[in-house]
Amino acid sequence: MTKHIVSALQIGAKESGKQETLQSILSYENEIIQSKSELVVMPEALLGGYPKGETFGTYLGYRLDAGREAYERYYANAVNVPGEETDELVALSQRTQCSIVIGVIERAGSTLYCTSLHITPSHGLVGKHRKLMPTGTERLIWGQGDGSMLSTVDTGFAKIGSAICWENHMPLLRMAMYAQGIDIWCAPTVDEREIWQCSMRHIAHEGRCFVISAVQVQGSPEQTGRSAEGWDPSRPFIKGGSMIVDPLGNILAGPMYGEEGLLSVEIDMSQITKSRYDFDVVGHYARPDVFSLQVDVTAKKSVTLKS
Repeated sequence: MTKHIVSALQIGAKESGKQETLQSILSYENEIIQSKSELVVMPEALLGGYPKGETFGTYLGYRLDAGREAYERYYANAVNVPGEETDELVALSQRTQCSIVIGVIERAGSTLYCTSLHITPSHGLVGKHRKLMPTGTERLIWGQGDGSMLSTVDTGFAKIGSAICWENHMPLLRMAMYAQGIDIWCAPTVDEREIWQCSMRHIAHEGRCFVISAVQVQGSPEQTGRSAEGWDPSRPFIKGGSMIVDPLGNILAGPMYGEEGLLSVEIDMSQITKSRYDFDVVGHYARPDVFSLQVDVTAKKSVTLKS
């Protein structure tokens, strides 16, 4: 059987924190079952939150105490992997018989990571990917991932992998994923712009794979009570834009704007082989005699204790 239903769950992190956000995710259980989805992708930083507009009190050369307190609150709202929240997500995957890719803020020691989790009904939490390069001032609050988490997962009907937000723009990262035979490219993000849709269509067309982009939705400063310097108080912080794209770059579903919801579509996996007939970026269309890429997939540790 080559036809399967996949989905993007467009949803936003709740202002009250991760528990309400988790309950919001779980409220879609029946809808996921009714859709017959076998894979659902959820946005970047959904559990833990994406604090758009927050400065964490940082200025060049100094930091304010109020910013440290804001970071402490943000740290407290992050999740352990594995932990209580991931157990709930594994149980949801088992009940719905649907694989899950979800963006979280992962707490590891005293460092936070922007991470995507990979969960399957049969094996639970099977992998995670930490964002390799946080963008701009995200680097103030998130650590960097390494190549050990740049991998694919077999869901039974497809090889899936994830790249978070702007690391989708890293050409060498994309080649590393293509080389692993990725079938469905999962892109948790908070990028709502039209140019992001162009990137998603390009990746699908370049990798000859399906792409599922799941975007958060967040209300305006007026709606959320959060302020952001230079931001229109009536404009949503994030307006959505989730979409699903086929291996030739055609939009199958979405983009969805201005609302939460489950965006679902039936895909035909046979399209992947057909699409690679004339373009296989790591196969017959590659030129290893001219170009080559080496990827270090070893885990990096700052300290190794030897007895």
